[in-house]
Amino acid sequence: MHLPPLADYAALRRDFRWRLPARYNIAADICDRWALAEPDRPAIIEVTQDWRVTPVSFGTLREQSNRLAQALRAQGVERGDRIAILLPQGGAVLTAHLAAYKLGAIAVPLAALFGVDALAYRLVDAAAKVLITDAPGLAKAKQIAEPLPELGLVISVDGAADGAQDWHRLLAEASPDFVPVDTGPDDPALMIYTSGTTGNPKGALHGHRVLPGHLPGVQFPHEFLPQPGDIAWTPADWAWAGGLLNMLLPALHFGVPVVARPVTRFEPEEAFRLIADLGIRNAFVPPTALRMLRSVDRPSQRFALRLRTVAAAGEALGAETLAWGREALGLTINEAYGQTECNLVLASCAAIGVSRPGFIGKAVPGHEVAVLRADGTPCAPGEEGQIAVRSPDPVMFLGYWRRPEATAEKFIGDWMITGDQAVQDEEGYVRFIGRDDDVITSSGYRIGPGEIEDSLLKHAAVSLAAVVGKPDALRTEIVKAFIVLKPGIEASEALAEELQGFVRRRLSAHEYPREIAFCDDLPMTTTGKIIRRALRERG
Repeated sequence: MHLPPLADYAALRRDFRWRLPARYNIAADICDRWALAEPDRPAIIEVTQDWRVTPVSFGTLREQSNRLAQALRAQGVERGDRIAILLPQGGAVLTAHLAAYKLGAIAVPLAALFGVDALAYRLVDAAAKVLITDAPGLAKAKQIAEPLPELGLVISVDGAADGAQDWHRLLAEASPDFVPVDTGPDDPALMIYTSGTTGNPKGALHGHRVLPGHLPGVQFPHEFLPQPGDIAWTPADWAWAGGLLNMLLPALHFGVPVVARPVTRFEPEEAFRLIADLGIRNAFVPPTALRMLRSVDRPSQRFALRLRTVAAAGEALGAETLAWGREALGLTINEAYGQTECNLVLASCAAIGVSRPGFIGKAVPGHEVAVLRADGTPCAPGEEGQIAVRSPDPVMFLGYWRRPEATAEKFIGDWMITGDQAVQDEEGYVRFIGRDDDVITSSGYRIGPGEIEDSLLKHAAVSLAAVVGKPDALRTEIVKAFIVLKPGIEASEALAEELQGFVRRRLSAHEYPREIAFCDDLPMTTTGKIIRRALRERG
C-alpha cells in the first residue's frame, strides 16, 4: 500500500499495487502496532495555548484507548454504534477515535466550531449513542431542543457536569487491556458529514480501508513520507477529512509524530513560530491559510524553518501562492484534490517533476481518475467535463448514511462523479475549473446553501432566503445571503448583523453569510425553485 521508491511517475503508476489485508483495523495499525514495538515513540506532540509542549507516546495512546474502549463496552456500546467526537486537536480526540475503531463502532467527528443547530442535526441523523466532548461542547449540547433518544452516554474531558460522565474517572476505573474486535477493510469505521447542493449535510460512511486507501495520496504530495526527522502538522480541524485523513491518521501509520495545537483562529505569525519551534517538516495547509501566511514578511529569515513538504487541498491554490512558496519557503507547494466521499486521488509531487502551475497534478498511483462528459464518456484533452473516480477504490466511501438514493446518484456506471468541473491535458494534468452545482467553496470548506437558508428562515424577520457563493480573493468564495423580509420589517445594517450572528451561533463560524443583501423578491423557476445563478450574477 506504500508507494515504491521510484522517481518516475509512469513507473510509480505501473508498479503500484493495492494489497489490502483480509482483516484490518485502523486502531491496531496506527497505534497498537507501534506501541507494542516502541511504546515510548512519540505519536502526538501537544502544544497548549500558553506554549507548553507535551509528547504523548504510542504506548500511552494504546493504554488510554484500551481503557476508554473497556469503559464504553461496559456501558453497552456495541459494534456499529455511532460515537460522536466533539473535541479540538489533542490526545483526547485521537484516543476517542482509537477506542471507537477498537470496538468496531463508527466514529463521527464533529468540528468544534459547530453551533447548536449543526450539532443537533448530526447527532439526530447519525443516531449517535455516545457523545465525547469538553465543557464548551457540553454547553452547546445542553441547548439542543430536539429529542436525542439514542444518545445514552455523554462524556466530558473537563469533568462530570450536566449529566456528562467524567472522562478521567472512566479511564482510571477501566482495565488497560482490550483486544480490538476483528474487522475487515469494508467494515464501517468512520462517518464524516459533507454538504450538498440542497438540504442538510449527508454522512459519508467509510470502512477501515479508508486509511490504507489514503496512504499513496499522502505520500505523493509529501514526497515519499516518511523521511528521517519528519514531523507533521495541520491547522485544519481533525474533524474534517483534510485534518483527519490528509494528515493525522496517515502520519501515525508511518510512525510520524503529529503536532496538535487547538486554536480558534488561524494566526500567521503564530503558525510560523509553531513550525519553527517544533521543527515541523511536513504541513498540510489549506490554500486560504497559505494566502494568510503570505502576509508574514521574510519568514525564512525570521524563523528557523525546517519544512520539507507543504501540501494544499480544498480549493484552488493559484499560481501566485505557488510562486510565493518557492520564494519564501524554498519549496514547491504540492496541490492535492479529493472529496469527503473519495479523497486524495489527484496530486502533485515536485520531487519527481509532477508539478505544473495552474494544475492540481495527476492521478495518484492506485487511483483511476478521468474527466467525463454528462453521458459518462471520457472528454478529449482540453475539453471541460466532470472529475470522476472509477470504483472500486479503497478510498471511496461505502455510501451515504441511510440514503441509498443519494448514493446511487453519485455514480454513472462504475464512475463516482464529483460535481467538480475540470479539464485534463494530453499529459494527464488536471486543471480545476469549479463546481457544476451550488456548493460554495470557502476557506477550503464545502458549504451547502440549504442548511444556511434553513437557519435564516428560523429568524422571525425572514420570509425568504437564498444563499450563493461570491468570489473572494482570500477565501475563494464567501457566503452571501439574499433576504426577503416579512411585511412590516425594516431592512437595516443592524438587522444584517443580527442575522449574521444568528447563523454563526446556530451553525458555525465558517458558514455564516459574510454579506447580506435585502431584496423585494427572489428569482424563481415556475416550480418554485430559487435560481441561484441569477443571484450570483447580481454579485
